[in-house]
Amino acid sequence: MSAINEDVNKLIDIGFALHQDGKLEAAEEAYQTALQTDSKNAEVYNLLGVLKLQQNDVISAINWIEKAVELKPDVYFYETLIQAYVRAGLFRQIIAREKEILEKFPDNFSLLFNIALANKKMKNIKTAIKFYNKALKVNPASYLAWFNLSHLYSIEGEAENAISALKICKKIKPNDLDTDYFLSLALMRTKNYDKGLKLFETRLCRETALALQNKTYPNKATKENLWKGENIKDKTIYVYYEAGFGDVIMFARYLPLLADKCKKILFLPQKPLVPLFRDNPLGIDEIIDKYIPECDMNFDVHAPLLSLPYLLKLKGDKVFAYPEGYIRPNKELAAEYKKKFFDNNKIKVGIKWQGNTYYDQDRVIPTHFFKPLIEVENTQYYSFQTFEGSEDTKELDGIIDIGKDLIDFGQTAAALSNLDLVICNDTSLAHLAGAMGIPCWIILPYEVNWRWHTDLSICDWYDSVKLFRQHSVGDWQSVFDDILNEMKPE
Repeated sequence: MSAINEDVNKLIDIGFALHQDGKLEAAEEAYQTALQTDSKNAEVYNLLGVLKLQQNDVISAINWIEKAVELKPDVYFYETLIQAYVRAGLFRQIIAREKEILEKFPDNFSLLFNIALANKKMKNIKTAIKFYNKALKVNPASYLAWFNLSHLYSIEGEAENAISALKICKKIKPNDLDTDYFLSLALMRTKNYDKGLKLFETRLCRETALALQNKTYPNKATKENLWKGENIKDKTIYVYYEAGFGDVIMFARYLPLLADKCKKILFLPQKPLVPLFRDNPLGIDEIIDKYIPECDMNFDVHAPLLSLPYLLKLKGDKVFAYPEGYIRPNKELAAEYKKKFFDNNKIKVGIKWQGNTYYDQDRVIPTHFFKPLIEVENTQYYSFQTFEGSEDTKELDGIIDIGKDLIDFGQTAAALSNLDLVICNDTSLAHLAGAMGIPCWIILPYEVNWRWHTDLSICDWYDSVKLFRQHSVGDWQSVFDDILNEMKPE
């Protein structure tokens, strides 16, 4: 070994020892000194990259590790580089290296897994599935690979494959609640509610709802008096909301069935839903619209709303109770809205393009896609967009903005009752229209929510609803072409 090599190795050893002791600045200085002697030492470039990752300087880390890979295509260097790309969110760079990685390291699990992940992030769904399967051939015991694969199968509508993948996840992690929850969604997507509803009890929003009520009524909303489906013919049950407005409207269909099983129902909906349920009691004896002190709250058992179909032991098609419409508008208010907004002979169409973007950006529809629909002869369009997204109404010429006047769902139901058709994204307005039996076309993204099932030619929950789905990820144009063809007279 030459003296130069010995000096470089000593500097690397010194730098590495400092590195391990957490003295990163001193370690970097030693590495840099080594490079002054040997500017083509791939190991040093990689060590500098690892050091920069520890300092959260990811871009500098990538620059160093890329030099290491150029000098020496070592598998460890590639693994470090790809992990740095993941941390930086540079998924295109990972995809750009697919070919060289497959040529050099076709059986490396870490590299295959991260290529799959990059394609998943870039919504290259079919390619991501291919690479997760390649990775699983190398390491069939990877929980994360099976879990991610199950999600991709769900996106592609391959529900049975998703179920199979999640069952493997359950064998790997038998007590994992995430696996149980997503398995419940996959099962319900295939209409296997007998098994799906039981696992659906692991959902996070249920636990949040239980915790909130236990905090509000610590002596009454306890684990001990949580309703478990037993006979409550002579008892009062307190039912409370969970999840979003659309979920509450959808699952409210079970309240009349519950009313037949108990003495009295106390129901806590979100405040904007209170007027709607005042007009539609659905077997509710008392609506809770404000805080009631615990000493004045009298109930025997309690349950979150989305647990009702499981607790009522509904089987088969009985899960889809009341698909023909179970919500009615306030007649006087509906007449007021007709006089103010809807007194014309045109086909009246209500639209909405955005829900709560905190949960889901994929369901947001750019408003310009509605423009060709508005131009259809003898139609009058109404914006039911409220709050976030309502500023985009001005981009649609000739539309009447009714959303700005709607404060609660009682008003919304009254206004909706004057429409001939609702066209909207997968949001609470769709559930309200469906629950009222108003014709509604729901525009779905490529990744379809579990409740719409695998056969989109029908809607099991609402007879008046028709479903339109993106043909590919992000492709709204094809959906609106389908809708426009549906609207035009034959």
